[in-house]
Amino acid sequence: MIDMSASGFFGTRGVSKRELAAELAAVVAFSAIKNNDRVGLYMVTDKVERFVPPKKGRRHVLRVIGEILAFEPASRGTNLAAGLDFLGKVARRRSVVFLVSDFLSEGWERAMQITRQRHELVPVVVGDPLEHALPSVGLLVLEDLESGQLVEIDTSSAASADYARRARTADAARELALRRLNVDCVEVHTDRPYVDALIAFFKARAKRMAHG
Repeated sequence: MIDMSASGFFGTRGVSKRELAAELAAVVAFSAIKNNDRVGLYMVTDKVERFVPPKKGRRHVLRVIGEILAFEPASRGTNLAAGLDFLGKVARRRSVVFLVSDFLSEGWERAMQITRQRHELVPVVVGDPLEHALPSVGLLVLEDLESGQLVEIDTSSAASADYARRARTADAARELALRRLNVDCVEVHTDRPYVDALIAFFKARAKRMAHG
């Protein structure tokens, strides 16, 4: 399940969060078919805009990846709960659900709690360094990609420190919410390789299942 809201177009290290999410989804999908598992796809904005039912095989996975790369969302907003509610209605078998999002929206905690009771839920948090701290470049105009609202910030002033403080607060709130769900979480960033984070997750998961 991939969050395709407009905030995913953001990226300052040569790759957008959406492109990083697509790469990561491809790696997970190919890992699944090597294990002879079926792979499905949900693309979500403030609703489920695209659903590809689970199937096996390399050709199907290539279709899934093509769908992700070619997708043009109709909406700019985010509602992860809508995607998870839809998943609950159509996914009858217990599944491993990778939920790839920047988790900058609100209202997803209860839907995730319900989902994890039936499925193994793996939140994948995609971030960019500029979301946490601003460079000192004088006046900077920022646009909220989902609402279109413009904000002017003097990055050499206290506003820059306030921006970083707000970002830390938001990160801490998200991390606390995910900890309360008692799920394994993967964090990836546009300025570093994502493979290490995935390998660490799969090793930890295999160790946990071996002792389960």
